[in-house]
Amino acid sequence: MLQKGNKRTITGWVFYDWANSVYPLIISSAIFPILYETQTSVKNEAGRTVYDTVSFLGREFHNTEFYAYVICLSYIIVALITPLLSGIADAGGKRKLFMQFFCYMGAISSGLLYFFQTPPSGELGHSPFLINWSMLPLFFGSIGFWASLVYYNAYLPDIAEVKDHDRVSARGFSMGYLGSSFLLIVILILTVFTKVIPIRWAFPLVSLWWIAFATFSFSRLPKTSATQKDSKNLIRKGYSEVYGVWKQIRQNKTLKGYLGSYFMFNMAVQTIMVMAVAFANKEVIGIKQQDLIISILIIQFIGIGGAYLMSFVSKKIGNFKALGGAIVIWIALCIYVYQFVWYPWQFFIAAAGVGLVMGGIQSLSRSTYSKLLPETKDLTSYFSFYDLAEKLGLALGTLTFGLIEGLLDIRTSILALVVFFAVGFILLIRIPKPEQQAHETSH
Repeated sequence: MLQKGNKRTITGWVFYDWANSVYPLIISSAIFPILYETQTSVKNEAGRTVYDTVSFLGREFHNTEFYAYVICLSYIIVALITPLLSGIADAGGKRKLFMQFFCYMGAISSGLLYFFQTPPSGELGHSPFLINWSMLPLFFGSIGFWASLVYYNAYLPDIAEVKDHDRVSARGFSMGYLGSSFLLIVILILTVFTKVIPIRWAFPLVSLWWIAFATFSFSRLPKTSATQKDSKNLIRKGYSEVYGVWKQIRQNKTLKGYLGSYFMFNMAVQTIMVMAVAFANKEVIGIKQQDLIISILIIQFIGIGGAYLMSFVSKKIGNFKALGGAIVIWIALCIYVYQFVWYPWQFFIAAAGVGLVMGGIQSLSRSTYSKLLPETKDLTSYFSFYDLAEKLGLALGTLTFGLIEGLLDIRTSILALVVFFAVGFILLIRIPKPEQQAHETSH
């Protein structure tokens, strides 16, 4: 039985952020991208990349271009399967079960990255580094992480009152930043400073952390009740529920407008999260692995305060205005990185700015959507649309990033993200104000 405001349930929900945030930090942003870049590129004495070609199924790519395509494909898969599975989860009361399945898929896949290695022959004569199927754990890890979030996010409007959505969402993101930063520091102590274990052990540690704390969350998150008494033809009913949600969203101009805006600006935010280390490795002169780790920790710890700051600002000026302000800051950061970031200290400044708005815009985006939802029992289906907008945006963002690097260079890819932010901002300010004010008044 779901009860809003239950502290025990909210604590369990928040701890899933603590559990799974090690994936976006250590797998997506820090350790694995550095390992991947190290094994798939050749640098000169000045630390600049002089060769970065990888081979997969007989075709050659820039290493970061191929990385972007793998992540893009995982997003497309999630976008295709979660609307259907979300409808089934709501109809059959299986939200928690589906969340557990994808959680464990992501965690186990993360641990299997321990075995990632390219053949050393790639270094000889600058012949392409062979990738083969060694990126499969990254592919399935990405699917597991993002798909589990659909069911996780759907719990928010069920466990917290509308007035508490911003605060509880911010608390989750802050716990995620804190927990993942703690594990990253532990890994650095064990692998870099004391050299007790090789760096590859970071991946099994991520798996164990994720599973252990997620199990704690699952012990406190209640099961959801089925919205359909008939258990037959759940697949057909899953499609029917998703289609029904789409018809309702289409009639709600505020919700429809918000999803359009979110599709655009979150596309750019998440692409930056995935590709930031790759950019720094190639474009920042003389940057070292420890510099990259420092910059990521800067983002994490500033992000904790940023999530709460954005929650505070939204109370003063409203969610849409707060999101608009954050988007403007993102645009300025992209232009700054394109034009001025050439050395590590300049990258650190950018990292601090990203940290300020990263956690805040993610937290506020989630809570804003939960506030806009109508009263319904099919929350997972509604959040599957939120996830659909997110994943299709991420797929388009990473695909665009990879294509532009393949055609031009990775620095131009950063500048292209300004377009996504700008369109997101325009759509945000065009959301019908009368409906927005009526909605806020009703809450």
